Amino acid sequence: MSRSNQLVAQLLTQSPNDVAIHSTHELARRCKLHASSLVRFAQSLGFTGFKDLQRLFRERLTKPAPGFETRARQLQTEISETGTDARKLLAELVSQDAAALDRLLGDVTDRQLDQAVELLARAETIYLLGQLRSAPIVELMRYMLTMVRRRVILLDPAGGLSTHMARLIGPGDVLVAVSFRYYATEVVNVTEEAIGRGVPVIAITDSDLSPLTRNASVLFTVPEQEAAFKRSLAAPICLAQAIVLALAAHLSGSGDKVPPIPIVTQSF
Repeated sequence: MSRSNQLVAQLLTQSPNDVAIHSTHELARRCKLHASSLVRFAQSLGFTGFKDLQRLFRERLTKPAPGFETRARQLQTEISETGTDARKLLAELVSQDAAALDRLLGDVTDRQLDQAVELLARAETIYLLGQLRSAPIVELMRYMLTMVRRRVILLDPAGGLSTHMARLIGPGDVLVAVSFRYYATEVVNVTEEAIGRGVPVIAITDSDLSPLTRNASVLFTVPEQEAAFKRSLAAPICLAQAIVLALAAHLSGSGDKVPPIPIVTQSF
């Protein structure tokens, strides 16, 4: 892209809500461009003008995310279509997961992995943050990072202390934030505050329009079905494992001693 198009694209992906509510001239002012640059950008994508493109962002803002009841009804619809045979349900899930993993392999770049590994290797302490259905991902990362002797802290929401614990994160640390639509409010708030204090953030989320994408040092997007009840964690968990394994390989190659996972024996 040209420099002007890069600036417009950055605005669209990092501030989608602002794009929905502000005028073309105000958005152009933020990009330090003429309004015609925004119009040409939209036309290059096949829109008649910038307002035509802007309409998509307004629809996204006014359309509420489907809640649990909506997804539960979706599950009932899916069951009525596929039946109640457990084997068929398993086969469908495996098929969806295989497609998601294959897509993940094509989407993640060497540069993203290298940047994430470099941040994790340099960090004095690795902080992990994920709630709701993202919690299993950061729990696994805590286990694996502990096994390769990294100093790691899980920002556990128990007791309401995660926000206060997050204020201990310094610029020499790194925050790994994981959240998918319907983004946990505390995860978004903690991530934005950390970025504001200069903390490097590795974000794992589902879309370039996720609130976690704004100014993240490294961004991994793992798309998923928006309204489906059975949204799998296979792809993001695989990605989390790959990041930690790549870190272990990096530390081993750099001469840092990575102790093997201890074997626990018990006599009876």
